[in-house]
This record gives sequence, C-alpha cells and structure tokens, in this order.
Amino acid sequence: MIAGLKGVLVEKGPLEAIIDVQGVAYRVAVSTVASARLPPIGQPVSVRVRTVVREDALDLYGFLSKTDEDLFLLLTSVSQVGPKMALTVLSGLDTPELIAALSRGEVARLTKIHGVGKKTAERLVLELKDKVRLLGGEVGSPAASKPAGPGQNDLVSALVNLGYRPAQAEAAAATAIERAGADVAFEAQFREALKVLRSA
Repeated sequence: MIAGLKGVLVEKGPLEAIIDVQGVAYRVAVSTVASARLPPIGQPVSVRVRTVVREDALDLYGFLSKTDEDLFLLLTSVSQVGPKMALTVLSGLDTPELIAALSRGEVARLTKIHGVGKKTAERLVLELKDKVRLLGGEVGSPAASKPAGPGQNDLVSALVNLGYRPAQAEAAAATAIERAGADVAFEAQFREALKVLRSA
C-alpha cells in the first residue's frame, strides 16, 4: 500500500491534488483545508497517504500531518462514515477545532459542516468523544475553545492557486468573510468566495 508521496505538485483543486513522482502522476483526494495549504503548482510537495481499495477503484487520500491522517482513520471507524464523508468533515473545520468540537460533544457545531446531518454528528460524538483525546493537544484549553479560523490569507492563497489573480482573490476573500462570517468553517468561506467570483 502507498503510505506517502513526495514529488512535484502539477495540479490542485478544492478537494484533490495531482502529484508527479518521477514521471508518474498520482491523483490524491485532500480536504479543502489541506488544499489551501499545499504549495504553488510546480513546487515540491510531500503528503502522507491512505489507500482505500474498492471493487472498482483504488483511491488515495492525502494528509499534511500525522494528526490529520489519524483523525481521518478515527472518522472512518464510525458506522456509516466512509472516506468521502470523513474528508467532508475534515474540510469543515481545522484539525484542532474539530478535535475540540468532538471532545466536547458539540453536535450543533458539527452540523454546520456542509453535508453533515444531526444523526451523523451525534454518531461522531458518541463514538469519538473519548478517542480524539488520544490524538494529543490541549483540547480543553481556552485557546482551543476559541475558533481560530483559517484566516483570509489561506482563502486568498486557495483562490490564487485555482488561477485567479491576487487582486481578484483578495477582494473575493474579503467579501466572502464579511458575508459568511470570520468564524465559520473554511469550506463555507471558500464556497462563498467562489460565488462572489462567478457573479462578478
């Protein structure tokens, strides 16, 4: 099984990246949060990988840290939560925020993630509330309880990496954060920014 890839980033989108490793291009599914933190196209990149084998496909899921990968494995251990849903959850909140929300049983906060319903959020809390504490981090600290937010810079970077001009990206990011709110998940801000750009 593929455990990691180190090569050159040749293409990326909100939920995937294509990495060239010595002439072989690998398509890797990533969260929107991870996508925003990938280097510019053409630059070296290294990701941890989990390989998911299905009857009709072999899918690669990429992560920028061991904690992200471990959290993905915990999420997929929950009943009725597959790899794609786990990636959706990882796209909705930064890892420290997600760990904090799960450990505190914040069902309402989890349901704000696009695609996560109340029943799924309740299952995540029920099955992972204690397990996520093993991932480390001061999840009970005041700093962790305050949503850090991905910040405008990450949003601008993600838009620029999709091919938008910096000035366009900065204007769209500012408008998106104003409309969606500074404390909402990166995924929601990103979708709002794309709406702004498409309506321009």
